[in-house]
Amino acid sequence: MVIDIETLEDRYIDSCRRHDVFPNSSILSSLFKAEVKKSNHELCSLEILIDDLKDADIAPLFDLCMNFDASEIEAVDVRNESSCVLNGEYALSLMRAINQKLRVVHLQDPSFGKDFLRDISQRGLACQVLTLRCSRFRKLNFMGEFMHIHTLNLDFSSSLTSFQEDCFNCMPNLMRLSMCDTRITNLWTTVAALSKLPSLIELRFQYWQYCNDAVTSFISSSGKSDDTADFSLLDSVPFIGEPYTYTTELTDPNFNAEDPLRNFYSFDEEVINHDVQSMVEDSSDDSEVDFTSRHHKYWLSDVFPGWSSEVPRQNENEDGEESLQAAFTDSNADVSMKYMSRHASPICYEKHYREFMIASLPNLKNLDNMPIRKIDKERATGIFSQYFEYLPYKWKHKESVVSILQKREIKSVHNKVQSSKHRLSYPSGKSQYFYSRSLSAAKLGSSTWPILHPLSFVGCELDKGFHPRQFEYHPSDSSLMVFGTLDGEVVVINHETEHIVSYIPSLGAMNSVLGLCWLKKYPSKLIAGSDNGSLKLYDIYHIPRKVTGLHGNFGCVTFDEFDQLTSVHVNSMDELFLASGYSRNVALYDINSGKRLQVFTDMHRGHINVVKFANHSPSIFATSSFDHDVKMWDLRQKPIHPCFTVSSSRGNVMVCFSPDDEYILASAVDNEVRQYLAVDGRLHLVFDIAPTESSQNYTRSYYMNGRDYIISGSCDEHIRICCAQTGRRLRDISLEGRNLGSSVFVQSLRGDPFRDFNMSVLAAYMRPGSKSKIVKINLLASSDHANKDDSDDLRPCPFHSMGG
Repeated sequence: MVIDIETLEDRYIDSCRRHDVFPNSSILSSLFKAEVKKSNHELCSLEILIDDLKDADIAPLFDLCMNFDASEIEAVDVRNESSCVLNGEYALSLMRAINQKLRVVHLQDPSFGKDFLRDISQRGLACQVLTLRCSRFRKLNFMGEFMHIHTLNLDFSSSLTSFQEDCFNCMPNLMRLSMCDTRITNLWTTVAALSKLPSLIELRFQYWQYCNDAVTSFISSSGKSDDTADFSLLDSVPFIGEPYTYTTELTDPNFNAEDPLRNFYSFDEEVINHDVQSMVEDSSDDSEVDFTSRHHKYWLSDVFPGWSSEVPRQNENEDGEESLQAAFTDSNADVSMKYMSRHASPICYEKHYREFMIASLPNLKNLDNMPIRKIDKERATGIFSQYFEYLPYKWKHKESVVSILQKREIKSVHNKVQSSKHRLSYPSGKSQYFYSRSLSAAKLGSSTWPILHPLSFVGCELDKGFHPRQFEYHPSDSSLMVFGTLDGEVVVINHETEHIVSYIPSLGAMNSVLGLCWLKKYPSKLIAGSDNGSLKLYDIYHIPRKVTGLHGNFGCVTFDEFDQLTSVHVNSMDELFLASGYSRNVALYDINSGKRLQVFTDMHRGHINVVKFANHSPSIFATSSFDHDVKMWDLRQKPIHPCFTVSSSRGNVMVCFSPDDEYILASAVDNEVRQYLAVDGRLHLVFDIAPTESSQNYTRSYYMNGRDYIISGSCDEHIRICCAQTGRRLRDISLEGRNLGSSVFVQSLRGDPFRDFNMSVLAAYMRPGSKSKIVKINLLASSDHANKDDSDDLRPCPFHSMGG
């Protein structure tokens, strides 16, 4: 027999007597409201506000929950809207006791700690709608049972930066997801995680609010300022097709999306006042920097080219679909409507964000509360093919490694049948690199989360931690790397085994090592230069292997100093090297004699950040300067006048030659990266990387996979990988420290010259006292299948000295 609500109330009061506690007035009120709803033939739902509960209230409330399955109660909503005194474990037990009739869980108290969130993510909940406002998730990883959930709201989770690859596998029915004002930035890992949601049709990383000529200040009816009103307004905004209160329509997966913008924008003028700082402020135990809510605002026309920010009066667009204006009532006919982005997560500021998401998630119907029309999908497809690479080397479809290896074996057998006198043939129209590139495309296509491995060093007898400042791969030994430290040390390591090969102490003569360069013909020798002007040539065969306290010259050659040095580079014949620094001069040295041959003065109008010899022409070199110019020089012509000069709109941080010397790559402040023909300086390509408008966003770029791709990293953002021939972006790699406050930035980076789609990055922390780390990145292997310990300190998400 069904238990009526009056009987439920009696049983609750009896249970309170048994447990010697007073009945909670909030629970009695909720039971009364449920009775009223039943009498009005509405959904008989019960709301439990845990803000009003104390630990003593839980025992009788558990007894009440045991009766829900056999009662008239059709749904139970559990809410938390302010500071809560209830123990988190009791709150979890309460939600699980409600069981299958649990409909909505709405939590926004940041005092619920990590164990509370971990329990939810690992064990799951039976609710249909889950709101976890201001949660402390850093890397989202849901593993429990969430079979009934169709709406998930993680707005204002200011710690949230990334996703585990399979974090949404347990939510097959999730249709609506909101992550406004998080710290999500990476398009590729975001799409890879969201693609595991087969039912997802609505996604929100920001919301579009409209204003008109009469209302532009966004002041709430209570007179609160823009910030507080804004936070409350987002709290009121439903998903498209939903009303403003959680009622039957919210839990009905078959909602009606008709008139989406009317539903979205006609919110009640009454807004609830919140203490914004307490809501947005991250209270994580290991947070050291307060990342508050973003309040950047931009207009609809800035993001949707071709859409006027003033909506035209019409009923249908050129596709015969309902226009934006049709979503408004006629009372707005005389009002100029404009749309403004509010509470956008950083991913929204990525160039072509909307087109990328639409093209990558074809089942989406609404993005950021804007409907996705047929014309939007067509535009997104075009933009994606123009600016992004789906797979490397223009591969259009993912293919398994096994399939490629089988094709290679079949071809190998076919070639053996041919006459040994004939040249080895390759598939029609395909180069000798066809299979290696096919394998790279297959592996990279299945590895959205690359392996990030911070190097640790074995073989130190002293209890010493290094502070790397610059590094270089060895040009002929694939296992070796050298790095210089902020303390003036030079360390040669086997980066495959992480063993120290040679250690050169500072000897009190060097400060930060900013310049390093291996000799090519004499692979045991290298040049090291520090910012105090010291320049030395070392032979690693004559240097002790282990870190000791002993001092000695180790047979090194000392050159005349170059004050405030930032860069050194050896020519292709190992005869000469150049040094530059915080001056307008460049010094030329003879390696054999150990003498400085000449100082070329006033080569630029500003200081010269980097000087680079060509890889194959021993007399050709290039310089880059903060005076906005990059210049090519020839020693045979006595470099008084450059061969050519090219200019950037901002100061140039560095320049380098492609491995075959066909191009030079120039990187200027704030993501201005250009490629020129080395023969005459003609512009070949401008890489489409959005600026951050920061004068401190020092950008460095190098080649990878020979000259096929470029890698670009900067102080304010993640690493970008672009095709060197088309400029299309292949992938972004985000660096994220263990602690929220430990923001990581790129101080230097190099492509591995021996391994395709491998690189190393010198990652430095903003946090004072933190050590920089050399991080090896393998794009062809997935971090989710590697040792998790490697990703604790750096996950796939300043020292502003100029060297490269």
